[in-house]
Amino acid sequence: MARVTRRRWFLPETPDILGLLRRQVGVTIEGMDAFAAWAGGDVAAARTLRDLEHRGDDVKREVQRALSVAFVTPLEPEDLFYLSRGVDRILNESKDTLRESEVMDCLPDEAVADMAVLLAQAMRHLDEAIAGLGSDGGDAADAADAAIKAQRRIERVYRAAMGRLLAVDDLREVMARRELYRRCSRIGEIVVDVAERVVYAVVKES
Repeated sequence: MARVTRRRWFLPETPDILGLLRRQVGVTIEGMDAFAAWAGGDVAAARTLRDLEHRGDDVKREVQRALSVAFVTPLEPEDLFYLSRGVDRILNESKDTLRESEVMDCLPDEAVADMAVLLAQAMRHLDEAIAGLGSDGGDAADAADAAIKAQRRIERVYRAAMGRLLAVDDLREVMARRELYRRCSRIGEIVVDVAERVVYAVVKES
């Protein structure tokens, strides 16, 4: 009797990469809220930020795994990878700013608190921008532009705070605060990088 050979057909995997990326952004929003709370004086929020940074790493790895097996992606894999990496850097740099504050024994002041709040707002704009990538490119670009505008407000706070340091005589305090201000400004620059990548992805898809 002839043996029947059965062929198994494997369909290509279609993971929800944009959904995973949105989840990573959601964790980062929580992290930036914790960063803002810590900068505003909530000491317990430091632990929350550290925990969320680890969760963000886990979701980033899920995004990378999904990219490695996906047969079709909603955007070019390079763009998705870049967006995920940028979002991860935002949360990492925020945790590093907290750690630097502890190492230098320099608590965040009003300027750091103001910049942290603006950064948390900017992350929500990035969430809207990335959500818009799956539908209307114009909505994504508008939200990305809002994130870039938030960075401009951060820069105004940064410059004013740096100017006030000229009146501080304690060199140790000047150096410590300048480092914290610069780190907050650098996080804002990463926000702009991510926002501009969203715009770039929209342009390529149009």
